[in-house]
Amino acid sequence: MTAVDLRLDHLAVATRYAANPDQWPVAPRFNPVDRWYQRLEVADDHEVWLLTWLPGQGTDLHDHGGSAGAFHVFAGTLTEDTVSVPAGFPAAEADGLDRLAGRRAGGDTGGPARITARKLGEGAGRRFGTRHIHRITNRSARPAVSIHVYGPALSTMTRYRIGDTGRLEVRTVERAGVQW
Repeated sequence: MTAVDLRLDHLAVATRYAANPDQWPVAPRFNPVDRWYQRLEVADDHEVWLLTWLPGQGTDLHDHGGSAGAFHVFAGTLTEDTVSVPAGFPAAEADGLDRLAGRRAGGDTGGPARITARKLGEGAGRRFGTRHIHRITNRSARPAVSIHVYGPALSTMTRYRIGDTGRLEVRTVERAGVQW
């Protein structure tokens, strides 16, 4: 498992990027089919991504494979749905990511999941830890642009769904450079 430097303030990095859009190596683009994303920087201890969201576009429930991070809303409004991790959830343990990656898709992850929504407007930001599970959606009528920072760089993402019983279930575990 890669150690995370807790001295790095991911939100400060995202906010710094948001303050200097003229220095981004690419301009934001919008894709009518799916959200657009582009990595802006990769360093030894973090990476920075630029994402755009048309109304209705969003992610599914996912984690960041053990990376901590933050995001800053550069323009528009995004809604983050955060999942409260049930007791006994494997990622809550130090070796949880290894056990979770070995779990087959559709595996049950414990008790009923609770989801809390938070609306973040232009200029707002959010830090999150290594066990954070969420989805982000543009539920507004205007396009949105956001900056995301992860440390260490993303290596895997686990995608989830809420099953018929209300429990969080693993759908897939995806690897950077292979599935995205």
